[in-house]
Amino acid sequence: MGKIIGVANQKGGVGKTTTAVNMTCALHLLKKSVLLVDADPQGNATSAMGVDKNKVKAGTYEVLMGEDSAEAVVRTKYGDLMPSNRALAGALIELVDMDGREYILKTVLEKLKESYDYIIIDCPPSLELLTLNALVASETVLVPVQCEYFALEGLSDLMSTVRLIRRKLNPGLDIEGVVLTMFDSRTNLSMQVAAEVKKFFKDKVMRTVIPRNVRLSEAPSHGKPVMAYDYASRGSQAYLALARELLERNGRGVK
Repeated sequence: MGKIIGVANQKGGVGKTTTAVNMTCALHLLKKSVLLVDADPQGNATSAMGVDKNKVKAGTYEVLMGEDSAEAVVRTKYGDLMPSNRALAGALIELVDMDGREYILKTVLEKLKESYDYIIIDCPPSLELLTLNALVASETVLVPVQCEYFALEGLSDLMSTVRLIRRKLNPGLDIEGVVLTMFDSRTNLSMQVAAEVKKFFKDKVMRTVIPRNVRLSEAPSHGKPVMAYDYASRGSQAYLALARELLERNGRGVK
């Protein structure tokens, strides 16, 4: 039975989609069956997996509207994908009047769990019905934190959201780990943010840190995860190490 992990942070620009896409690809390369669910109407994860979001016939929107989930899964070279595009923004309005609206994605993904080792959800960067659906469906949350001044403020907002969802909708929701992204060991700021995050989250902070890396920034414009764009790059190797650490923490390490 697979595990559903939401990748979330209410602050934008922290490497959330980059983490979701590259963790999917890394787990796929490590011989795990993985599905990436793009729950963000911007569809950036869809594009980064090499799928043209403007030609998507079925995806997360259709699934939320009750269509067959099997039709909404696209096979890619980097893992399976439930794509998204601007149509998903319409779900924010259409979901409002639905019964059990916060649980729709959970119901769908529970059926798909048997087919995958991991399901990764790329959550939108704001708190609304799509994010609630993603976090209610998730068993754990992987939290990317950019090593910059306002990082802890965004982290505080997310933890308030997690506590609220635990109390009202998903009591089992836990933190999978906190990932330090865009880390630059040459700056005092990166070191200070890392120290503060570790002080608060202790062993929930992943050992692997994601460096500030040009290849990571370039890869999405080529419609590829960084491992397919430049396997030897520091960003690529960091995400492979992070995937191995995640497997190790879940007792599914690779030899």
